[in-house]
Amino acid sequence: MEAQVGVSGHGAVVDGGARTFLQQQQQHHHQQRPSVHQQSQIGAVPQLLAGGIAGAFSKTCTAPLARLTILFQVQGMHSDIAKVGKASIWREALRIVNEEGFRAFWKGNLVTIAHRLPYSSVNFYAYERYKSLLKSIPGLESYRGNASADIFVHFIGGGLSGITAASATYPLDLVRTRLAAQRSAIYYRGISHALQTICRDEGFFGLYKGLGATLLGVGPSIAISFSVYEALRSRWHSQRPNDSAVMVTLACGSLSGIASSTATFPLDLVRRRMQLEGAAGRACIYKTGLFGTFGHIIRSEGLRGLYRGILPEYYKVVPGFGIVFMTYETLKKLLSNGPFDH
Repeated sequence: MEAQVGVSGHGAVVDGGARTFLQQQQQHHHQQRPSVHQQSQIGAVPQLLAGGIAGAFSKTCTAPLARLTILFQVQGMHSDIAKVGKASIWREALRIVNEEGFRAFWKGNLVTIAHRLPYSSVNFYAYERYKSLLKSIPGLESYRGNASADIFVHFIGGGLSGITAASATYPLDLVRTRLAAQRSAIYYRGISHALQTICRDEGFFGLYKGLGATLLGVGPSIAISFSVYEALRSRWHSQRPNDSAVMVTLACGSLSGIASSTATFPLDLVRRRMQLEGAAGRACIYKTGLFGTFGHIIRSEGLRGLYRGILPEYYKVVPGFGIVFMTYETLKKLLSNGPFDH
């Protein structure tokens, strides 16, 4: 799913496009070098700031690719399918520059940044609460320290915290999509104007269009990323144990992000289209819910229509994950001795 960066209680950076559990990587190092791990521990506030800032910076750097992804995803809603089929990344990028200017690549990025910190806050807090709750389940206490039990707690806790954070901050995600999908005609003039206009035109629940597709994709996205990342990392370490931990994390994380994006991209596309239902006063196209929307797209655009925009999504996985990871680790070091760390 689209980038949703948060931080776990152990400092995991979780990205929906390249959703990777660095937490297990840190636990791996903890077993090998406990003194280094202890030195790298920081408080909740700097950890939260590091995760939020890293996510915002990464999204800003990859915003042009993210906007191209959204523009391709929503093509076909109000366009002739024959013309849509001839589109290309470079042609669309040139169109943006010529018609809207270079700065238009960052349309909707401000709301993405505004979304990042509250999402991270909710994700961080919810993860800790869910983790404590899961550990208190009768039967799990006797398996404390067991690898399988830990995986269960982190996996379920991460999924539930992702669902909670996505639900709590969803209106900002919807506004981001509508701002990014605008081309030359401007209907929404900013975050507050978009929120007010949507409530006026579509009612309060208009802010939650496409939420079902979002929540439906959270679990599979985490499951696929987690499984692929852990499998690749274990195989890599068994065959090349002396390779750099950073290189292993970036490579395995990027591949897990690509696998996750490929599997869940149709849900993300449907989510975007449902978010744009009724936008700018246009008539609704998909009136039969989530599964009806899937059927409508397949009938009118074919199976390939569910993967419109997958290429720019792939292109942003590797740099996006690398920027998040490097920025997060750098900020952790800078903030480790700051006034918030105690």
